[in-house]
Amino acid sequence: MKIGELARRTGLRASRIRFYEASGLIEARRLGNGYRDYPEQVVRSLEIITCGQQAGFSLEEMRKLTSAASGAGAARHELLLASLKRKVAEIEAMQLRLAQNREQLLAVIAGIESKPQGMDCDENAQRLIAGWQDGDADKAPR
Repeated sequence: MKIGELARRTGLRASRIRFYEASGLIEARRLGNGYRDYPEQVVRSLEIITCGQQAGFSLEEMRKLTSAASGAGAARHELLLASLKRKVAEIEAMQLRLAQNREQLLAVIAGIESKPQGMDCDENAQRLIAGWQDGDADKAPR
């Protein structure tokens, strides 16, 4: 199938499809007139790549997974399972960092909102920064 039809069927732009081809994620054969001819299984490959990227896999990770797909069934299964488990662990670590970032931002908001009366914004900022640097719970916002 030509790139226009592949783009229509997958919802991807032709430029994105060419990018994936240049990245080695999919292959097309060239016809005598120079047009790309994509086999039917590329539709499924592009769906997998798109889903993988939405799940947080990098193109390099997708390249490894798709190249392993041509291997033996058990080896492919183990590689896929290990990759998925590794991605879940990365997501969990990211969730922890995001939760910590959220708490820090909420603490900043609380510190700004509870600015002592008569203290200007710059002084309050210095108070908050000093509390973080000293680890002083009384100065740091909660």
